[in-house]
Amino acid sequence: MRPDEPWPQFPLPEVPESTVSVSDFGAVGDGSTLNTEFFKAAIEKVHDSGGGTIQVPPGRWHTGPIHLKSRIRIHMEEKAEIVFTDDFNAYLPVVFTRFEGVECYNYSPLIYAKDCTDIAITGAGKLIGNGQAWWGWKKAFGNSTGDLYNMEGKGIPLSERVFGIENVYRPSFIQPLNCQRVLIEGISVESSPMWTIHPVYCRDVTVRGVNVHTAGPNTDGLNPDSCERVLIENCSFHTGDDCIAVNAGMNEDGWRVGKPCRDIYIQNCTGSRGHGGVVIGSAMSGGIENVYARNCSFTGLKMGIRLKAKRGRGGYVRNIHFENFTLTDIKQTAVIVDMYYPSGLKPLTETPPDFSAISIRKVSGNCLQTAVSLQGLPEQRLRDVHLEDIGLSGEQGLVCQDVDGLTLNHVRIRAATDPGIRLVRCRGIRTINVDTDLPLPASPGGVMTD
Repeated sequence: MRPDEPWPQFPLPEVPESTVSVSDFGAVGDGSTLNTEFFKAAIEKVHDSGGGTIQVPPGRWHTGPIHLKSRIRIHMEEKAEIVFTDDFNAYLPVVFTRFEGVECYNYSPLIYAKDCTDIAITGAGKLIGNGQAWWGWKKAFGNSTGDLYNMEGKGIPLSERVFGIENVYRPSFIQPLNCQRVLIEGISVESSPMWTIHPVYCRDVTVRGVNVHTAGPNTDGLNPDSCERVLIENCSFHTGDDCIAVNAGMNEDGWRVGKPCRDIYIQNCTGSRGHGGVVIGSAMSGGIENVYARNCSFTGLKMGIRLKAKRGRGGYVRNIHFENFTLTDIKQTAVIVDMYYPSGLKPLTETPPDFSAISIRKVSGNCLQTAVSLQGLPEQRLRDVHLEDIGLSGEQGLVCQDVDGLTLNHVRIRAATDPGIRLVRCRGIRTINVDTDLPLPASPGGVMTD
């Protein structure tokens, strides 16, 4: 789509107008009463009557996992807080889920919906996950339970990937799985065990006006995972990992599932802490395409715009468009497309990912290390990368390696050290009004001419 085209609006949930309060079912918002069964009773009653809204009044509502059903809206009034228990056993029995791109059975997400239509979480209230109770579980993979990432490649069927074991795999906070017409709007979400908002295999998802504030390892803000038609707008993130990360399955299990993530639209989002602002990958083995992001601002992150993968992922990333980003005080690299993602998990194959048709326009800001880094593989180069109206500064300027087809149009790079722009094994370079402290290198300093 053209940059000036109107943003799409996807179908929203169709929820009947009838409304009840969770307190009508015995729930008490005193901060100590465990309300798990009362939330469950309210959801079942409203679902059985055809659907509707369950209101959560002001108060502090302590609970275990909440499992939504079709045609249900949870609406949180201002000063309502749902606080999730740190009793790990409350999240058993295990449910079908996807952990970092691999299907398995694990602890229930704190809010979970499977095979539902028309579900929503809205309002001005706050969800609190007590994530700090789970963060200590992060450890080296390949423990006594087996390395989940390699189970598909080793022929271990899904039925045997059963966890729900302490100190192993943490649950996501909010996970609709295989759902249609999902809305998350207005709420604040704090202290996630792991990925915060994690729609999997969903279609027509809208997330707007949400504030995510979390810390701890792998506490991404929002992860569309093998979804179609997702709109993310007017959200803010303060996270322990990526703010927004688009995913599509990991290695062999991603290939088996074969569900791409496509038609993802992101606009008017901000972030003030985390690893990356808008990120694609590294779990992208099922394919990612048609991602559009515009009018976003990130400050103080490690990286701003980041596309990442490595040998062993396979899959593809294509038709990606970023426009009008402000990236300030970035600690490492402002814009990076990297096919050497340094994950410590060794894949079972050398299958390369395929990245192509990437457009990045109207980006300004500063970083402490490299302004722009484009790193393809010798056997699978980045293809058709377009940088336009870029104004960035850093210790290094633009580092580009193994790229076929690179357009630099009104690119302004300010580098503190030589070189300002470095091109290694690149072909099909087109430059228009490139402004740097140093001249473009001549072959053999970097542009490959074969």
